[in-house]
Amino acid sequence: MRKFCFLLLALFSCLSYAKAPLQHLTVILDWFPNPDHAPLVIAKQQGFFKEQGLDVELIGPADPNDPPKWLAANKADIGLTYEPEFMQQIDHGLPLTRIGTLINKPLNCVLALETSGIKTPADLRGRKIGLTDSGLSNTMLQVMLEKQGLTTQDVEIINVHYNLMQALLSHQVDAVTGLMRNVEIPQLESMHQKVVAFFPEKYDIPNYSELIFIANRKHRNDPRVPRFMAALKKAVVYLDQHREETWQQFAKTYPEENNAVNHATWFATIPYFAKEPAIIDKEQCARFADFMQERKLIKNKETVKEYSC
Repeated sequence: MRKFCFLLLALFSCLSYAKAPLQHLTVILDWFPNPDHAPLVIAKQQGFFKEQGLDVELIGPADPNDPPKWLAANKADIGLTYEPEFMQQIDHGLPLTRIGTLINKPLNCVLALETSGIKTPADLRGRKIGLTDSGLSNTMLQVMLEKQGLTTQDVEIINVHYNLMQALLSHQVDAVTGLMRNVEIPQLESMHQKVVAFFPEKYDIPNYSELIFIANRKHRNDPRVPRFMAALKKAVVYLDQHREETWQQFAKTYPEENNAVNHATWFATIPYFAKEPAIIDKEQCARFADFMQERKLIKNKETVKEYSC
């Protein structure tokens, strides 16, 4: 009888929770919904957020720089941004903190067309290299060149103002830095262009997370966050087990994204999603913060570590 009463009480508790109103949670993305956001979209489509008592609203910003600003101004609950830029934002005093991870590896790379004759980073000597800014992509290029006994004086750097693909395909430059391996590589291959890719983590650049979840420091212990992460964890597993099916669901929800390149990007991105979104690799994060300070990309690594790791 005691066991029966316990089971009855547990069932009543579950039913009560199921009937409880969903708690609204706003998430501002780094850009409009795309394959990088697959676990978020799938968690919403499959009802994993609802299972956790959450009504999650995904917002695509007008500008990739919006998430930190929105969170600092309490206009959203959770934001998605890039770890390197986030460390710089903390260094500049924004009241933000990291709460989880979506993609726990870098996607940035240096790309060249196979027809350029470039086979190794050493072959970049005397070549024209396109980039969009003088930030992390340029620093990564510097480190990669140093590994070959070269400096930026041994190459010609050209700012192509966000026209990286066009500059590469038109042979305005011989290589570019700052393209995403899960997007531009499939795109170039779909155009029957063979590419040579150099990944920064293989050339003495510490591993870092491409996309992370952040929040206002005041809401660091928001009780909704663990439930949000639990739903994402389930979505990552489901995504890996139902790759084509989930793509079809995504394409139906976002028909403007339904094309061959995004289809290929969907599959190329799946291996990069963090299987434990709630876990932050503190040692990896600290090594990258040290790197950022050594390369003068941030000034106060201790403050950055406190809120990033």
